[in-house]
Amino acid sequence: MAALLALYLIVRPTWRRALAGALAFVGGALLGWFLVWLTDDVMNIFGVGLTPVTTMWVALGVGGIALAVANFFRSRWWRKVVAGVSIPVFLLTAFAGVNVDFGEYRNLNDALGVIPYKALDLHAERGEVIAGTAWSSSTTQADPPTKGEIGTVRIPATVSGFPARKAVVYLPPAALGPNPPALPVLYALSGQPGAPADMFTAGRIGAYLDAFAAKHNGYAPIVVAPDQLGGPGRNPMCIDSRAYGNSATYLLKDVRDWITSHLRVSSDPAAWGVFGYSQGATCAAQFATERPDLFGSALASSSELGPTLGNEALTISTGFGGSASAFADAQLGAAMRAHAPYADSLIVFGAGQNDAKYTAFAKTLHADALAAGIRSELLISPGTAHDWNTVRYTLTNGFPAVAAQMGLAP
Repeated sequence: MAALLALYLIVRPTWRRALAGALAFVGGALLGWFLVWLTDDVMNIFGVGLTPVTTMWVALGVGGIALAVANFFRSRWWRKVVAGVSIPVFLLTAFAGVNVDFGEYRNLNDALGVIPYKALDLHAERGEVIAGTAWSSSTTQADPPTKGEIGTVRIPATVSGFPARKAVVYLPPAALGPNPPALPVLYALSGQPGAPADMFTAGRIGAYLDAFAAKHNGYAPIVVAPDQLGGPGRNPMCIDSRAYGNSATYLLKDVRDWITSHLRVSSDPAAWGVFGYSQGATCAAQFATERPDLFGSALASSSELGPTLGNEALTISTGFGGSASAFADAQLGAAMRAHAPYADSLIVFGAGQNDAKYTAFAKTLHADALAAGIRSELLISPGTAHDWNTVRYTLTNGFPAVAAQMGLAP
């Protein structure tokens, strides 16, 4: 971007063209800033606060495009060529800068929504239970694999009828031999819009757990990332509703039944946890607070205060059949008070330092959890906002407590 700006403004400019170019760039940058302010601060289209870094990249991108457009008029042919070529360069550069701030896409395939995982091979010799070996220093078997396996599976909505997309499953090294131990389970729920693979591509949970397993004799939880949305643009709020289908039943009945019938897993609720981002974080906290009989822990990165469609009246009418009391009871603070005191539950709440709204939510939920007798941790990710950088910080710094709760580490 800097090279193209220099080419426009330095290579043989007249003072009029240099002034016109500078004015076009400044005007475009101000337009970019205005668009961010209008869509984010005024209209709140995205539902989250955009950071100054994102605002800067949008302003630079729009400013660069304005400068390129200005060079189409009364200019030599080579300036027109450079202007035409530079427009997509400015767009891609701005997109890359914003992506670094959000930390979402690793490569072009991720940006295009290409799922990089093949169907998980449930080998016939494993029977109905996926294999695993309790690898230890005393075992006489061959060395265990150094990395886990990630693949897609179709989890049928037998009871719920929910229109779920394929799930993504991570099997740690300990789950890849012929004689599996009963391993813990971690649900992983994406944000909205999103897809199950996001927790592995943007969240990089597989790489993190491979590193964890390398330090713990091949042991890590089995991760199941089911589709709690039913489509990238839907938000069923992890509840059962006439408008969006039976998301809660799918996750708590269909997915759980599939896990227990296909994977060798622990039956202890303390060994089951939920990790989620944004909408998925709200779901994680919902399940950990409302169903402590099923889940002993949760990692919630940028959770709302409860199920929401962004507007209370719309949420009540669409998700709760018009019942304001049902909506109030479903809010996380109310659910914690209703189920208190908790016997053995842990919730880690994470938020980005630059995300004032969700930082406030995390602090409120942390205080509510402690008051209800839940062991709770509060993590504020330095220099990040409502983005995947915060998700990875929450995972890295919060999972050790969850692992201890699951019995994987002291």
